[in-house]
Amino acid sequence: MQDWAQSAQDASAAVLNGPNPGVGAFVVRRSESRNVMRIAVTGGTGFIGGRLIPRLRAHGHESVLLRHGDDWPAVTLDGMDAVIHLAGEPVAQRWTADAKRRIRESRVEGTEGLVRALADTARRPAVLISGSAIGFYGDRGDEDLTEESTPGGGFLAGVTREWEAAADDAAALGIRVVKIRTGIVLGREGGTLAKLLPIFRAGIGGRVGSGRQWMSWIHADDMAELLVFAVEQGGVCGALNGTAPKPATNAEFTRQLAAALHRPAVFPVPLFALRLLYGEMAEVVVGSQRVLPRATEAAGFQFRYPELRGALEQLLGT
Repeated sequence: MQDWAQSAQDASAAVLNGPNPGVGAFVVRRSESRNVMRIAVTGGTGFIGGRLIPRLRAHGHESVLLRHGDDWPAVTLDGMDAVIHLAGEPVAQRWTADAKRRIRESRVEGTEGLVRALADTARRPAVLISGSAIGFYGDRGDEDLTEESTPGGGFLAGVTREWEAAADDAAALGIRVVKIRTGIVLGREGGTLAKLLPIFRAGIGGRVGSGRQWMSWIHADDMAELLVFAVEQGGVCGALNGTAPKPATNAEFTRQLAAALHRPAVFPVPLFALRLLYGEMAEVVVGSQRVLPRATEAAGFQFRYPELRGALEQLLGT
């Protein structure tokens, strides 16, 4: 067990007590049962995991970080009450043939291996929370996209469909399955915002392409809290959109970020430059997804940061 898992106590303390820009105080919303759970987390040392681990601790749960691998020994999962599966190759990179292979294998085959381990576990967890992505919907223009919307086309949509299908196989084992279709997670310590801040602070930021494409975002604190919510709420299953209720166009996001930093944003990024940098992945950057968290809100989740301005002000301390 020690070779494959480690206690998350030190990781929790580091995030709670150490410097972590943009991490604000939060209100813990406990489940009615208030049961203390032992929760295995894959990908727990990443950007989202860094927000999640202290949330689990604040809710009174014990976290165990599982090391990423192609197969997950069943012994590491035995006796766990829940599994949160976040591990996967980063999507934000140039999509070479090798990168696309790693993206698919880490998500699809990695999840298949996890479910095989769950099948071999003597005492199975009650719930599997699997990461997913709004890439499931593809490029859809101004269409309102909810958890009931059909999947889209393209590489990322195809990978996400397979990824979710692999997670759904755990339901045949009597495990409740929740898939969080994650949008653009905003936090100063990682993700899109961390990459944009130096550019915008230098006064050379601007819209991407036409700027008319929709960006479906979520504050990192809300994302972490949504994962905990999905674990604790026993009646929640299926897909939940991990996006704020009020998406923004890229042009609006650009204006709001520049205003929060008191900087101009007059240097648009042309599509050809993105294609030179990212190749096929550039189409994801300029793709439009107006995703709404209908099922998420219907389940009772309350976003602390439903609007972009408030989210940016909290993250940037403005």
